[in-house]
Amino acid sequence: MKKIFIIIPFAILIGFVSFKVLNKDSVSPKALEMITAYLSSNELEGREIGSVGIEKAAIYIEAVFEKNNIKPYFETYRNNFKWSVLDAYNIVGYIEGNDPKLKNEVVIIGAHYDHIGLADKVGNDELANGANDNASGVSGVLLIAQHFAATKSNKRSIIVALFSAEEKGMLGSAHLAKTLKEDNIDLYTMLNFEMIGVPFPDRDYMAFVTGYGLSNISEKINEYSDFNLTGLSEISEERDLFKRSDNHPFYETFKVPCHTISCSDLSNYDYYHHVDDETDKLDYKHMAKLIRKIIPAIEAICNTPTKEIKLYNE
Repeated sequence: MKKIFIIIPFAILIGFVSFKVLNKDSVSPKALEMITAYLSSNELEGREIGSVGIEKAAIYIEAVFEKNNIKPYFETYRNNFKWSVLDAYNIVGYIEGNDPKLKNEVVIIGAHYDHIGLADKVGNDELANGANDNASGVSGVLLIAQHFAATKSNKRSIIVALFSAEEKGMLGSAHLAKTLKEDNIDLYTMLNFEMIGVPFPDRDYMAFVTGYGLSNISEKINEYSDFNLTGLSEISEERDLFKRSDNHPFYETFKVPCHTISCSDLSNYDYYHHVDDETDKLDYKHMAKLIRKIIPAIEAICNTPTKEIKLYNE
């Protein structure tokens, strides 16, 4: 694939971000559907690295950050790296904590915004839009970020990271983890959001935590949210999903609790890397409930006087 360059006026992209910054119900099914629908639209070409579509996705995320007054963590929002001969970039924002001491500790909220471009053809369709994987996770993270940018209710600082090249072997998250380690940040924990678009039909929790047995994070999320929000997926453990998403490079680099929150362990969604992973397959009321419940938990994670989330081997 040839390297493609595209210049789109930033002001035009701002128009795509139509949800209001201070909407009383900013975490709504409608807002989640709007973001997911744009990121998984045919216009974005399956968000393959090097495509016009992934550049549009990156500019859209930057526009959301800009609209919500979320500062770049680096000089710009882009954390650049290479995949083969192609330019790739994580989009990284920063919400500074409001406590003079605790703001030096960091919580990372992340999701990958790239996808695979094309998949096996079904009929005349070969475009893998990636609605659940992972436009759904990106939409959740953007609304979480909007909440904290508006309320400024976090004592610890939050890095909001949207990763590229997850589909190429988690290259974007590995690059960012290495960069932040070199910056010597004090990382408390990392929460990654992956495929949150469909509910489980028969479980007593909404989402599972990958690497469930490594730390007490699931227990603490449920305590902080006052809800049985997360639990153990035995299927996730069998398929070692802990090592297959963007939490893992941070765990390997920092050796602190870094986990993925997901509602799809490949048992309840038939369209993983499939052309039918489309917007109309997702349950936006479920997504809104999940994000509304997780926000108080993230708020508590950012505000406890001490680091209560720990690896079990500590």
